[in-house]
Amino acid sequence: MKRIFGVVLATATLTLAAGLATPAVAQTAPVATPTPSPTPVCPPVLPINAMVTGTTATSVTITYSAFVVPPCGYDPPITFHLFGSHDDAIDWQDPIAQGTSGPERSGTVTIDGLTPGTEYWFRISDAHGVRDRYVIGGPARTGLPAPCSATATVDSGWGSGFVATVTVRNTGAEQLNGWRVRWSWPGGGSVQSIWNAVVETASTEVTARHADYNRVLAPGASTTFGLLAATSSVPAGFELTCERWS
Repeated sequence: MKRIFGVVLATATLTLAAGLATPAVAQTAPVATPTPSPTPVCPPVLPINAMVTGTTATSVTITYSAFVVPPCGYDPPITFHLFGSHDDAIDWQDPIAQGTSGPERSGTVTIDGLTPGTEYWFRISDAHGVRDRYVIGGPARTGLPAPCSATATVDSGWGSGFVATVTVRNTGAEQLNGWRVRWSWPGGGSVQSIWNAVVETASTEVTARHADYNRVLAPGASTTFGLLAATSSVPAGFELTCERWS
């Protein structure tokens, strides 16, 4: 009986020890800490520079240079947004017109279809729509429209010369008191004689102005003058400019 009781006691002791054993703990994989992206160090320069370099009665030409690439600068094409006031430009509000460059990092952009005698301001954005925070260009004023126009018709020609008629028209809304027409000969030439106008320069660059009796033109009215020219080749036509002249 003693031997059996000892076996039973030993068995109970082993069972109790097994029940009190510490269970195995599952191992958790370590979590990687993300490495922060380095903050780019941008050079202390304007990322882009732009300025108005030309105007006509209906256009503004802007010359630009993009010095720095993203993330500190801008990628072409560069878009120029025109505004009618400095306050609108500051707020990027109510843009009037825009023009976009090519892929070049420097160049010029001409924006047409504008109102004569009007001031404009511009702002800049890049190919990704990122708006420049620094440059507010302007004011750029478009010119006034030409007060008159001039067109030439070659009436007859031969190997060494031709006769032409020039029509001058008042294209403005006010009386034109004096006009002047200028042109360059295509291929060279010179004025031999002129009528209904006074020639001031008769070589390759020609300037002719009104006579006393046809200097005044009412709005929409026109006058003509004729010329005999010597030339090495008879032109099909030539470009003329007309301006107010007293």
